[in-house]
Amino acid sequence: MNKRMKQHLQDSKRKDIKQVLLIGHKKFNQSATYNIETNLINHFIGDEQFQLQNVSQTRQVQTHQYYQKDFYDEVIFKELWSELQKRNLATHSLDTIRNKDIYKLSPFKELTPDQLEIKLTILDYCKKNINSASSKNSKKVFLIKGEAGTGKSVVVASLYNTLQDYSKSNSNLKNTDNYLLVNHSEMIKTYKSIAESLPNLKKNHILKPTSFINKVDKNNLHPDIVIVDEAHLLLSKKDAYNNFNFDNQLEEIIKRAKITICIFDPNQVLKLKSYWDSVGLENFLKKYEPMSFNLTNQLRMQTSVEISTWVDNFIHRKVDPLPQSTESFKLSIVENPDLLKEKIVQLDKNFGLSRILATFDYPHKKDGGKYYVDPDGINMPWNTTDSRITWAERPETINEVGSIYTAQGFDFNYVGLIIGPSIDYDPKTEQLTVNIEKYQDTGAFTGRADMSDDLTNERKEEIILNSLNILMKRAIHGLYIYPVNQNLRNKLLDLQKNKKSSNN
Repeated sequence: MNKRMKQHLQDSKRKDIKQVLLIGHKKFNQSATYNIETNLINHFIGDEQFQLQNVSQTRQVQTHQYYQKDFYDEVIFKELWSELQKRNLATHSLDTIRNKDIYKLSPFKELTPDQLEIKLTILDYCKKNINSASSKNSKKVFLIKGEAGTGKSVVVASLYNTLQDYSKSNSNLKNTDNYLLVNHSEMIKTYKSIAESLPNLKKNHILKPTSFINKVDKNNLHPDIVIVDEAHLLLSKKDAYNNFNFDNQLEEIIKRAKITICIFDPNQVLKLKSYWDSVGLENFLKKYEPMSFNLTNQLRMQTSVEISTWVDNFIHRKVDPLPQSTESFKLSIVENPDLLKEKIVQLDKNFGLSRILATFDYPHKKDGGKYYVDPDGINMPWNTTDSRITWAERPETINEVGSIYTAQGFDFNYVGLIIGPSIDYDPKTEQLTVNIEKYQDTGAFTGRADMSDDLTNERKEEIILNSLNILMKRAIHGLYIYPVNQNLRNKLLDLQKNKKSSNN
């Protein structure tokens, strides 16, 4: 211990440290100690009281089991955290921290084997290609595909942190200039909050795509590795409203970076001006000979295969019999908006991080006015986003309804989902119907000259179903659905009654 302490004290970054707290326990062993160190780092990031310096034990964290791991995670660590709170070294409760997105996206969270494999593969790819990717004709691209809830952003945070570590280490990635981009106002708040605790991440290198392009051009910069989270939100046409004057954001990013790492889900495209499908993207990237990897395991929804399949089929317009809820996930149809609100408010009191979300079927303008969701039903205001804190984590937003743009990319313990007028059920075809005229996200349907009217209408329906897909996959432990249209509501309520009667 003396040797390790001397090493710490010789580090110039630790010259101002005046106190040392030693943590010991008669049941500690090496595996438990490493695990507790990682837990401390993750929870200190979520507590937002300290900046992190030491990352030596956490660069290749993966999920692994050891004897009595649950005991160390739940019993010993709770005792330790309680003691830290008594000493004013920790502020928030474990439950509060674990509901925070900066905790869930901590770069030091344990990775699943699939997540670790993709991270290590990308790091190896970067090391091998960083020196050969400098010319215009040798740009490198790595594509990660994964549906909502497959843990893409956890990989992004972990990968970006390690790349920043390597940029300061004695490796061939030393002195690399690396960036993290995301075209999502709420997600960028989370990444920047993580960077507050981890200055190593360089907050000014976490940007929106257009800001990145303008910064690089204005300052004649030469970025090395650029990670693009939520790449399905990139613009694929000019957009004067967002001050983007090129033809394609992804192409402009690739031009400016040596290596571009894209995280993409075609089922999360939400605007015509951002439209890609898998075939179009692959054709575009073909000239770069990209390496690709798929994440497939559902990590957010703690549910059964039957419920996951039901949700997937529903999004593809098929209305199947309702599956049984499980101990870890509740799927329920609610018959009126008052019951929905009452249920979600109670769940938020009990478990936190429970919110009402809605499809974008009600007007919502950025003019400072207050706009309401389903005025004849739940009659609650749309979300406000004028805070540095993400919408989901502000207590007062239990009295608001979240849109697709505040919910995308985030987890909730429980979701109450209002399916608005654009989605209905046709008893004749026994399928969902989509009415593009009733969808109120006007920005989503800004026209494209490169699409025929028929193709445009087809893409509009796809965008509405994509938004439904995202909203239905936000919940960890429960999804409560209230359809505004009577046909759909009656159909789902009948299926729920049939499910209950079959159990009796």
